[in-house]
Amino acid sequence: MNLTQLFDLSFQGRREEAALEFEGRVYNFGEVDSRRNRMAQALARRGVGKGDRLCVYLANSLELIDLYLACVKLGAMFVPLNILYREREIAHMLNDAEPKAVVAAGGMPGGPPRGVEVWSPDQLAAEAAEMPDARPETVVDGDDPAAIVYTSGTTGASKGAVLTHNNFAANALNIITCWRISERDRFLLALPLFHVHALGNGLHAWLIAGCRMRLLERFEHQKAAGEFLDFRPSLFFGVPAMYVRMLEWPVQVAREIGETARLMVSGSAPLPAQVLEEFRTKYGVTILERYGMTETFMNISNPYEGERRAGTVGLPLPGVSARIVDGELQVKGPNVFAGYWRREEATRAAFADGWFKTGDVAERSEDGYYTLKGRKSDLIISGGFNIYPREIEELLLEQPGVAEAAVVGVPDRVRGESPVAYIVASGAFDAGQLEAVCREKLASFKAPRAFIRVDSLPRTALGKVQKHLLPRVPGLGGEG
Repeated sequence: MNLTQLFDLSFQGRREEAALEFEGRVYNFGEVDSRRNRMAQALARRGVGKGDRLCVYLANSLELIDLYLACVKLGAMFVPLNILYREREIAHMLNDAEPKAVVAAGGMPGGPPRGVEVWSPDQLAAEAAEMPDARPETVVDGDDPAAIVYTSGTTGASKGAVLTHNNFAANALNIITCWRISERDRFLLALPLFHVHALGNGLHAWLIAGCRMRLLERFEHQKAAGEFLDFRPSLFFGVPAMYVRMLEWPVQVAREIGETARLMVSGSAPLPAQVLEEFRTKYGVTILERYGMTETFMNISNPYEGERRAGTVGLPLPGVSARIVDGELQVKGPNVFAGYWRREEATRAAFADGWFKTGDVAERSEDGYYTLKGRKSDLIISGGFNIYPREIEELLLEQPGVAEAAVVGVPDRVRGESPVAYIVASGAFDAGQLEAVCREKLASFKAPRAFIRVDSLPRTALGKVQKHLLPRVPGLGGEG
């Protein structure tokens, strides 16, 4: 069974029921189904077929959902691009994925990439509206790839995780069952759909369970309270930074939101135990923390019924096996990806006897709860986004006056962690100029919070930088 057949539980079984709210308009499941059929016809007419890649560089929108569902029907691979990425990052992904085209509103950073067509979502939508509402006849199996989602490697070069129909389905069915998601839920989704948290969890739980979803373009904490109070969701998926911001809302607002919230889930970065306790006190809701990755979707979750233990990510989900080898958490199950796109060596290196090596250091309690202790590598997770220091370091080393660079993460109350750069200068040192270059060339969340000049970087006898020995600077690593 493929995803299209699972989605038919709602598209065929609940056609007249309200499905999606976006920018003040409500669409039923039949209308969403019709939109995906027409978009699939439009893409097919432009030559998109089974096995092709379609890159999408869009903020949350109806067109993004249409494009994903159309790719699923056609057997094409949906390749979402983070809209915060800039030309340097996007160029690598396009060269690697070799897409049929890129769908982008307002063009691409740095102009159209060489040899790749850029399609306007507005023009595609207009073209789709004129197409017949008929399903394209494409045979798609569960093991066929549905998406390629890029996740940075420890070398700084992004790798494309190939995610199959079965991967998406196994993950969605797990969380629907374990978190009791049903057609009775009212689901508020403010996470970006270019990320697997929203795409793999949110979109699929909504479509298969058949609940009513309100989609926001993004989470704006000044406006989000109004969305909660107006929509009164029973279900919300967020990242720790969102919950930290929500603690700033008035007590009365918090209580009113908490009265209708059946389940609030946190992921994509560690949730501080203090935030969980403060949120429980203020909202009357115990956040459910879980653990997943781009390559595996959800692996481990605190229970819906039972103890949601602060500081832990809970217990392995059904069908997911977990073990700890030399401190590292390893997993296997139907949720684990098919491999990295066109990187056989990287794929082989990511597995040990069929177990995926997560790179996370973990501990398991006597009663089975897992607690994450950090990364084997020096990955920084800021606001739910992965930052690999080497990518920033390589850019800094290209700049005049920079002899050496080391980037580390420091604690940040809102974002979890923020990057800080240590610089050994060979000449004039202009922190403002370095920050400007980083913001121009990289996504905004990757720009270091501070640039600290040091005489040398601490190294081992073999020359490896010992980042844990870098001097900590007062004022950094505190409240953020």
